[in-house]
Amino acid sequence: MAWDWEFTINEVLPQLMEVVYITISATLVAYLVAMVWGLVLAFARRSQFRPLSVAAYWFVQFIRTTPPLVQLFFIFYVLPRYGIALTPFVAGVLGLGIHYSTFLSEVYRAGIESVPKGQWEAATALNFSPVQKWKTIILPQAIRPVIPVMGNYLIVMFKETPILSAITLVELLGKAQIIGSETFRYVEPITLVGIFFLIMSYGASLLFQRLEMRLDLSKK
Repeated sequence: MAWDWEFTINEVLPQLMEVVYITISATLVAYLVAMVWGLVLAFARRSQFRPLSVAAYWFVQFIRTTPPLVQLFFIFYVLPRYGIALTPFVAGVLGLGIHYSTFLSEVYRAGIESVPKGQWEAATALNFSPVQKWKTIILPQAIRPVIPVMGNYLIVMFKETPILSAITLVELLGKAQIIGSETFRYVEPITLVGIFFLIMSYGASLLFQRLEMRLDLSKK
């Protein structure tokens, strides 16, 4: 099937531009959920209260070893049976956010464990409160070197957004499939979606590279 530029510019492109913000906003909100909940899980894993530490460990293992699509189906289709009905967008960002929070929790843990022992001892010697210790000494040093890895997970989450169409959230790929089913032309919409993902993923990687250079992480 020959490429139709008129169809691409006049029909496909405008419709994809209408939903591109859904893909971007779903990625960013889910990533925020993943960062916050991942930090909570990292703290729970390090807790001296063993039941909490064990519960966090098994939660992380369970979420990481089950497919995100199954988790999305559970949140969107099963929870309403128990009185928890969520919109496709909210269910989608919660599903992706919780799933990737388990990966970010391990990233946080690695960063925390990389902080030199002397920094912990210095915080204790200065009589810092736990909040002061974590806020001013430990977390800044723990998160800074793992920023590149966190950036990689943002890009991975962005490329995972097409699975949200399975819970009726119309994002880029979902819209492309709708266009294809209505016009019986899939080449143009699917190709444009691929180009969109390439441009935005590459742009995000460049931003994180600039951030890495700005923080001078190569010298760490």
